[in-house]
Amino acid sequence: MNSPTLSHPTPRRDIQGLRALAVLAVIGAHAVGWSRGGFVGVDVFFVVSGFLITGALLREAQLTGGIRLAAFAGRRARRILPLAVVVLIATAASAFVVFNRPRAEQTLLDALWSAGLAANWRFTAVGTDYFHADDAVSPLQHFWSLAVEEQFYLAWPLLLLLTVSLLPAARRRGAAATGAVAVLAAVVVAASFAWALLQSADAAVPAYFSTFTRAWELAVGALIAAAVPLLRRIPPVVGGLVSWIGVGGLIVAFAVIDPEAGGFPAPWAALPVAATALVLAGGVPGDPRHRHLFPLTNPVSVFAGDVSYSLYLWHFPVIVFAAVLLPAREATTALVLAITLVLAVASYHLVERPFRFAPYGRPVGGESAETPPEDAAAALVPTAVRAAELVRDAAPAPAPRALSTRPAGWTPGTRYYPGAPSATSTSPSSGAPELSRADLGDGPGVPEVPAPRAIASPEPAPAAAPEPVPASAPWAAWRARFGPPALLAASGLGIAALAVVLVVQNVFGGLTASLVAFPPAGAADAASDAADADPGDPIAALQAELASAATATEWPQLHPSLDEVMTRSSASNPARDCFSPEVSPTAAGCSTGSSDAPVHVYLVGDSTAMAYAPAFRKLADDSDGGIRVTTVGLYGCRFTDVAVQNDGAGVMTACPQRKADVRAMILADAPTLVVMSNAYTLGHTPDGADLSADALLAAQEAEADTYGMPGRIVHLAPPPEGADLGRCYSPAASPYGCAAGVSSTWGQMESAAEQVAAASGNHAVSSLPFTCWELVCPAFAGDIPTRYDRTHLTVAYAEHIVPALRAELAARGLL
Repeated sequence: MNSPTLSHPTPRRDIQGLRALAVLAVIGAHAVGWSRGGFVGVDVFFVVSGFLITGALLREAQLTGGIRLAAFAGRRARRILPLAVVVLIATAASAFVVFNRPRAEQTLLDALWSAGLAANWRFTAVGTDYFHADDAVSPLQHFWSLAVEEQFYLAWPLLLLLTVSLLPAARRRGAAATGAVAVLAAVVVAASFAWALLQSADAAVPAYFSTFTRAWELAVGALIAAAVPLLRRIPPVVGGLVSWIGVGGLIVAFAVIDPEAGGFPAPWAALPVAATALVLAGGVPGDPRHRHLFPLTNPVSVFAGDVSYSLYLWHFPVIVFAAVLLPAREATTALVLAITLVLAVASYHLVERPFRFAPYGRPVGGESAETPPEDAAAALVPTAVRAAELVRDAAPAPAPRALSTRPAGWTPGTRYYPGAPSATSTSPSSGAPELSRADLGDGPGVPEVPAPRAIASPEPAPAAAPEPVPASAPWAAWRARFGPPALLAASGLGIAALAVVLVVQNVFGGLTASLVAFPPAGAADAASDAADADPGDPIAALQAELASAATATEWPQLHPSLDEVMTRSSASNPARDCFSPEVSPTAAGCSTGSSDAPVHVYLVGDSTAMAYAPAFRKLADDSDGGIRVTTVGLYGCRFTDVAVQNDGAGVMTACPQRKADVRAMILADAPTLVVMSNAYTLGHTPDGADLSADALLAAQEAEADTYGMPGRIVHLAPPPEGADLGRCYSPAASPYGCAAGVSSTWGQMESAAEQVAAASGNHAVSSLPFTCWELVCPAFAGDIPTRYDRTHLTVAYAEHIVPALRAELAARGLL
């Protein structure tokens, strides 16, 4: 009587369909913003992963009475790392070509953290807000979910092993082990969900990325895996209905969950998690092909599920790089989706499958060249146990085999590759029959175990010594299986690359021309007119530089470079300590120029005043002792007589005292002139009351009134808010991509400043002559960067505008 083996099962196609639905929802949300709640596809992946991997671990525990942690880690590494490493290297290298240097260096750090499976903690530490798409997002931000999953699997197999080990040896292979795992999973679900509720309300960013607030989602899948023996008793019709309800729940989740409404991951993630659990549970009974669930089980969905890991890893870098290199058009979106699909399919055949099933150091006759995948079904556990029992109870003397051209151990229904070991070969470590990939398929299934049977033979044949198997046989089988698809994938990748080049050339007019929109027709002539203005007029000369920059199609050599000023931020500002909440400034320590100067100017306000400080300091330095300047304030603290909410650390606590201190300095010094500069953005009070443009400028004027200097107050407008340099600046892109228009809010606040100044006899000075040309505000003028972020002037440019600033103040009789 020969040893029984498991027949070839039919994979659960609905699980591959779930993966497809999840990844397409995520890609849709990231690429086109639809569906808005598509980001919850990640939660679907968590539940599916918990179900499949816990099922595989349970099967191993019931077959062997334990879990081989090293073998599990090896399988996870082969499954996850090869493609992840390829994507990380490709993304980090591309970042240094596409991004500015600071962003490229940040991407490299993100890649290192992602390679260490700690990307979620990296993004938590830097305060990444997943839902702020306008930020200079990392192209590797999506690796946070992979980190959560793998951190969970550092602990989960060990917890399962400890749980099973606590049971009596006789009960480790039965229902007791499954029940113990179910209790463990339920405890994790309850504890993690409770913590997620607290964190989602108090610390939304850490809650989103934390393994502790996400563990319950994987544990829900584990709970379903442990419940498989019970779920198998459900009538197939009921199971099918439950699956359809689950699919409906997922569609609702994609449509109704708002990423900006809060409450995520708890309680809102409970909707997609519960819906996924229903699909998994409903699919346990009945035909694993689940033809009735056609949205998930059709061939297209199954294929998308097969390549879902590759799709997920590639889609976000492609989207982020395209946002820098290509204009926002429908054709761009189509190109992004096509490139993502080509990369995913190619890497699936070139990297993912070949590396996953490569026979690294496996002994001949040992494990199959295809290690059982992690998506071994929880549904296989009882069947595998019955198979092991049949092996144990079989007659001790096997019957002689009939002569056959098939290899020993071949079972009808399985595929055989020359040189591959038998599907029923015994693992040296467990003594139990190992299931090959042919047995398991691409997902969970419910195989039927044929009864043991004898194979008749006309007459006994003497036992023959087995022929030696060459050591290279597993690799030969591996090459035979994966070589042709890999070759086709490589060829297809080359053809696709050529097609992308042709599309960019013909649809977008070439890569350089497609990077950004160019200035309107006639702008170059207007810029030429500005350049011909009176060179003796410093404001006209500055306008000529701004006009030239606003119409430039290539970045000039800037001094300092944009990379440098973005990296330094405000650190190089000599007045920084006089605006810091950690330092208590003094009038003497924040002043420059002769103490006997006939003109004493105070510059006060928030960080926009700090950005102007180098200009006023240079104004004093160039005055030959005629001007003394004191620059003092607090960044994040608007100098108004009402509190304006700011979330900067320590700002709201320090702001009232800093305004009082500055007021005392001004009253004591009785300066010639006070210049006030605050942000021109709307705000609200700490209790949530909105403040309009008129209200904010009236409050600024009211604060100025406390200085007792009527007619000697200047409301200096900050520069209009520009483009996010971290996102728009690329050496490969046109500088016009970093030019910004003047917002309506800025215009409203400047108009309000002029009104309050006119009513009080004070002065309002616009920043447009220093920072913009024809309402276009470029990122540089001449060879100097104008800003180091959206708003704040660079030190070099602040000093560069001194002649124009002096001329403006002198024209008003203020200097």
